[in-house]
Amino acid sequence: MKNYVDYGDTAKVAAPYAVASGGGALVGTLFGVAQAAAASGADVVLSLRGTFDLAKTASQAWTVGAAIYWDDTNKVCTTTASDNTLIGKALAAVGSGAGETIGRVRLNG
Repeated sequence: MKNYVDYGDTAKVAAPYAVASGGGALVGTLFGVAQAAAASGADVVLSLRGTFDLAKTASQAWTVGAAIYWDDTNKVCTTTASDNTLIGKALAAVGSGAGETIGRVRLNG
């Protein structure tokens, strides 16, 4: 078909800030995980779908199926909805220990 562009799993955008490979990035309301490191303003390919282990707010417990939001100020995932962008669901329970800073997230895409 002549108007097909892409499957939609990824998007090439200008990085909204410096982002590491595997780090989250929010462009407007579009959230994705960087496939490679990029400086602020440089092109970066974001994965928009899939399941990723991402940095989360420390001392916050997650349950399977919990709504997960992106805290763009602190560049971490959180279960706190206020002032944050919904990005997906938790796929693994995580404890609330200060050292438990990674959570498994299925992106909404």
